[in-house]
Amino acid sequence: MKIIVTGSTGNISKPLTQTLVAAGHNVTVISSNADKTAEIEALGAKAAIGSLTDTGFLTNTFTGADALYAMVPPNFVAGSLRVYQNETGKSYAEAIKRSGINKVVMLSSIGAHLDSGVGPIKGIHDVEQIFNQLDGVNIKFVRASYFFTNFFSNINLIKHQGIIGSNYAADARMVMVHPRDIAAAVAQELQNDFTGKSVRYIVSAEATTGQVAAALGQAIGQPNLPWVEFTDQQLEAGLLQAGVPAEMTGNYVEMGTAIRSTKLWEDYDKHKPASSGKVTLQDFAEEFAAVYKA
Repeated sequence: MKIIVTGSTGNISKPLTQTLVAAGHNVTVISSNADKTAEIEALGAKAAIGSLTDTGFLTNTFTGADALYAMVPPNFVAGSLRVYQNETGKSYAEAIKRSGINKVVMLSSIGAHLDSGVGPIKGIHDVEQIFNQLDGVNIKFVRASYFFTNFFSNINLIKHQGIIGSNYAADARMVMVHPRDIAAAVAQELQNDFTGKSVRYIVSAEATTGQVAAALGQAIGQPNLPWVEFTDQQLEAGLLQAGVPAEMTGNYVEMGTAIRSTKLWEDYDKHKPASSGKVTLQDFAEEFAAVYKA
């Protein structure tokens, strides 16, 4: 098959491309960075350099393809993250219509059933709704849970204050996934036959935040590493002090309140998949330790 992959050489798109190329597919990887061309070609794929908001570029790239993996990259400098996500989703949708591609796997998020109160995920909800309006296009929404790799942002906090935490408690429930497991699920869906529009949740592990702290702490030689619950105001101040833009800070704080209230997991609990990812919390703890010590 001729398959289009977005996300450049990121944590999901790179292993996804490697899997698809190894399976014998003709893969084109979209990147906004021309400097990524050599890296993409080294994976055995073709590079298409352009913007996801350039509908003409996307239409030309999608035309003749059998399947598309679509994701909206994070944007830390957007004045309004939700507006950016909507603009990107609309560009995708128009290019899908113009090109005639009729098989799409979209990277979505746990919590995307909600249109408010979930931080950056509410924009992904909007993109799902935009895609749902595409007639005659088969779409699989892969709703990924909380990324294990988000915990890398706590490394400086651990090193300088000896704690890990956020605006939810040490007994808060976490439903987590590793990008490699997302890549494997997306690769499977791209090569599967499916019709209509449907949702697939992908999860690697579930644990409390206290259990996460214990596993990461043990791996880095700090077995008593505590999880500390911050107030929303404390988290906001800390993120702003760390240089996170105000728009993203507000979204992160809001997502934390959705974890705290457990509403982020509600739809997942109603539609739990029969199988899950392969990466365990202990596996990630070892990966975390390597990055922490580097």
